[in-house]
Amino acid sequence: MKIHRLMATATLAAASGAALAHPGHETASFATGFAHPFGGVDHLLAMFAVGLYAARQPGAARWALPAGFVAAMLAGAGVSAAGLVLPAVESGIALSVLVFGLLIAFAARLPLPASLSLVAGFALFHGFAHHAEMGGAALVTYAAGFALATAALHGCGYLLARWMPESTLAQGVKRAAGACIAGVGVVLLGT
Repeated sequence: MKIHRLMATATLAAASGAALAHPGHETASFATGFAHPFGGVDHLLAMFAVGLYAARQPGAARWALPAGFVAAMLAGAGVSAAGLVLPAVESGIALSVLVFGLLIAFAARLPLPASLSLVAGFALFHGFAHHAEMGGAALVTYAAGFALATAALHGCGYLLARWMPESTLAQGVKRAAGACIAGVGVVLLGT
């Protein structure tokens, strides 16, 4: 039953973006930061996929991949805040959706250094984009918001994957979800 409460909470958080559309919320930097990952299918799917992928990994990878993503994402925001340029940010984000979806679809298990490097590399693009779209919000509270939302999305993916049984049917559903995520990545790369 806990998965139902978590999914309901995530749904309500995603829907809260509409309330922030009214003028005067520009100073709600934590709230706008928290809402940002829920506002775009690219961020939403990539972060959810990291949780799904991490749940299928052995040992330390289960926590290291989501934690590495959040840390690298914050570093990416720092790169943007420092005024440095990261080329092809939107393409990097779209490619992250494709690659994470393929990893899930093929039930890939890379060595931890390889998977952590891959996840962290893509997270830099997400963090850079989060900062670039932050507007007049305060960086620290805005970053705390999008870091918490990202961790929540990772947690949703992780809990959903762990909640599903280890049956052949459930494994097929997980792989199909990965293929769908990868398909969205292809569409995002084409736009």
